[in-house]
Amino acid sequence: METNYLSAEIQFKVDFNDCDPMKIVWHGNYINYFERARCALLDKIGYNYITMEETGYIFPVAEVRSKYISSLRFGDICRAKAILVEWENMIKINFELYNAKTGVLCTKGMVSQMCVEAATGESQFVCPKVFTDKVEHFMAQGGFKD
Repeated sequence: METNYLSAEIQFKVDFNDCDPMKIVWHGNYINYFERARCALLDKIGYNYITMEETGYIFPVAEVRSKYISSLRFGDICRAKAILVEWENMIKINFELYNAKTGVLCTKGMVSQMCVEAATGESQFVCPKVFTDKVEHFMAQGGFKD
């Protein structure tokens, strides 16, 4: 991935309840892991889901893609990275999930979110200035990355 994008990383232990009977992370839970990393990225930008709502906007998910490469298992430490790659017309975030101990890339993915005005339910074809200003502030400083 490009290093000049805004990004955030988190680490967490894979819980037993995230796994199937073979102690492998069930495929749907990787999307939950994307969400954890996305929340960390939005917190870092200063425009998390609470702030979105306070500013009158919501960002429902429009598209999700996931490519499974290697399995995470019960007890593994997952290193989840979220990379903001689009913020003008929509929020588009790429994801990378790694086994933190081995460094192996396990899953890659992407989520796009469209902006909707909360009061009217109308789709917005650009992100609100309050959000883009926050992103541009970090980009002017050379971006941030973990």
